[in-house]
Amino acid sequence: MRHADGGFSCQTFGGLRWRGWTDPARRARQAASFALVGLILTMGGATTHAHTRLVLPDEVAVAEPTGPVRAIAGWADFCARRPQECTIDTAEPAAIPLTVAVWRTLQSVNRRVNARIRPITDQAHWGVVDRWDFPDDGFGDCEDYQLLKRRMLVERGLPRRALLMTVVIDETNEGHAVLTIRTDRGDFILDNKTDAIRSWRRTGYSFIKRAGQDGPAWVSLEGRDGAAQVATAEP
Repeated sequence: MRHADGGFSCQTFGGLRWRGWTDPARRARQAASFALVGLILTMGGATTHAHTRLVLPDEVAVAEPTGPVRAIAGWADFCARRPQECTIDTAEPAAIPLTVAVWRTLQSVNRRVNARIRPITDQAHWGVVDRWDFPDDGFGDCEDYQLLKRRMLVERGLPRRALLMTVVIDETNEGHAVLTIRTDRGDFILDNKTDAIRSWRRTGYSFIKRAGQDGPAWVSLEGRDGAAQVATAEP
């Protein structure tokens, strides 16, 4: 049986039988068979290696805040219930060094949460219009996906200070929550709408505000004229 990692299970070899051959012929056929298996394994390993190679994204711009604003009400309620999730440690780095290992962790967590959680509105889930919480029962809406990703990334050693809940206007002109990852290569977005991790400028969203890095206040991502920073197709 061929495995996803390019290898073979031992059952493949268990089915080989050599009875009825003369000794020289048997040895020749054995040698040829194992040479062929070795070649296939080598090719499979090379393919696996190519598939697992990760290339870090190019450096991108950061989404610059323009000043403090009031936090989302759902976030404030979440923090009242789970204050340990909202405490800011200013000794932590404000940006994560984006290594291959960190990039792989971001991809893994984003995919796992997107696959594990099933979408449901807060009204159907909790009986209220807006509630921010962990989707520990397997159901949630956009902010719940991102809260779970944030928690899982913290559990894997990433600094909470650089993992920022963010509110945007999406492609349907609706409010939407994503998770901004601040790195030394720019700001990247984890989103329950896609497994791809994109720079904030490639999302197509208008960025409104996000959690602050220096205290409980959030920060505005709108321009000085009140217009939201609009993501574009630029790198």
